[in-house]
Amino acid sequence: MTQRFLIGATLLAFATDQVSKYAVVHGMELSRRLAIDVLPPVLNFRYGENTGINFGLFEGESELARWLLIVFSVAVIAAVWLWVRRYHPRSAIMQIFAGLLIGGALGNVFDRLVYGYVLDFLNMSCCGFDNPFVFNLADVLIFVGAVGLVVFEGRGQQKSLRDPRR
Repeated sequence: MTQRFLIGATLLAFATDQVSKYAVVHGMELSRRLAIDVLPPVLNFRYGENTGINFGLFEGESELARWLLIVFSVAVIAAVWLWVRRYHPRSAIMQIFAGLLIGGALGNVFDRLVYGYVLDFLNMSCCGFDNPFVFNLADVLIFVGAVGLVVFEGRGQQKSLRDPRR
């Protein structure tokens, strides 16, 4: 089986992330308005420039931090790509989840290259919990991809304690 699921999911995830960021941040002028209540408190758009990783962890304003995060992200992307191609070349589901993770990570790398930070705009709260954090669809795709890879790892593979050649 070719890697068409991996490539397709990667391209779809990357495009979905970038189109959503452009539509909300630029099209709806969130970068100027800073806040748009969509379905409060469950879904709100809040403008964010993330120079760190998820939830602003390891935030740094320096160019060195920016480039270290880009290099780290590209290394993770390469590792996941090589891993799924080597160990799951025939698993469509593993290729799809790897593609979601890779496409989301590429979306955030693209932001860092173009803007110097990752554009975040989603804010969700519920049930009396006021969430102060913002994120984007790339973060969601990375999370879904990683969870899918963990959940489906080893499924469909024969596991044996004995060497079948004996």
